[in-house]
Amino acid sequence: MPDSRTETEPAGDQVPPSAVVCLGEAMIMLAGAAGPLEDVETFRRSVGGAECNVAGGLAGLGVPTSWMSRLGDDGFGRQVLRDLRGRGVEVGGVEIDPTRPTALYVKESIDGRSRMHYYRTGSAASAMSPAFLQRREVSDRLANARIVHTTGITAALSDDTARMLDELRGDFVLSVDLNWRPVLWRDKDPEPLWRLLRAADIVLIGADEALVFAGANDPAELHKLLGGDCTLVVKNDAHTAVALEPDGRRTEVPALTVQVVEPVGAGDAFAAGFLAGTLQELPMKQRLRLGHLNAAAVLAVPEDHAAPLDSALKELLEVADDEWAAAKL
Repeated sequence: MPDSRTETEPAGDQVPPSAVVCLGEAMIMLAGAAGPLEDVETFRRSVGGAECNVAGGLAGLGVPTSWMSRLGDDGFGRQVLRDLRGRGVEVGGVEIDPTRPTALYVKESIDGRSRMHYYRTGSAASAMSPAFLQRREVSDRLANARIVHTTGITAALSDDTARMLDELRGDFVLSVDLNWRPVLWRDKDPEPLWRLLRAADIVLIGADEALVFAGANDPAELHKLLGGDCTLVVKNDAHTAVALEPDGRRTEVPALTVQVVEPVGAGDAFAAGFLAGTLQELPMKQRLRLGHLNAAAVLAVPEDHAAPLDSALKELLEVADDEWAAAKL
């Protein structure tokens, strides 16, 4: 089998400093007109995937960010790289697989509801393993990162990716978004995901998925299940986000009112905003507000990501609580 290769960056051998490294899968999304797939003739193509959505969201907020994964040596993989570079994300740690494909998913819309069909079995990203972390292009970027972000999706892709995340340790803050996908965990023991969550310094989780995954959605109970040493952020749909810190402090911020076009990608946008606020060492309230602002921008568009926030929206970070609660986008 031909050897894989590394996606090179114009800067040469020097690793550009990135405050955040996002590690996980990217996919191509194909979205067609309304109707069953067998009747759709044309599709709109875009780049998706939880960790690359977060990477793009962070870069849009001015945070130097790298995304690392494996991609197929195909047109879809090249589109992912072009898209992320265009959004300001550094991709020099990406490994190109000569035989395995880039994953994709297809969005089917019927009667105003969307259903996702995933084609990721045997993908290049699913072949990430502990050896991936030992590659110089990867280990150097991890050593320079302040935050490393991944999700439960990466843990579920294969036994190799789960083992890789078991070895993801270093002098960085480890951020994990649960992103519970029951189909990916079918007939699998979720213990690797529990290990990942309990090793994390920051855990982001939706109240609805927490109830299915952990049997609980109360923030205090979830915090206890995770060991109590992390900063836990529980997002309750379009209502509130609650942060519990290791010292017991609790902060709750309501979500903004927004006309929803498509919910896919909003959780990743929230994560990007929250992590950007964490890097800036903002008060917890402002970190949650920045997450909500970023999520609202994505909820208002049909793609998985939106244009960077403008300065007028960022001014909402500092307004009084009643003005924040009354804001509508």
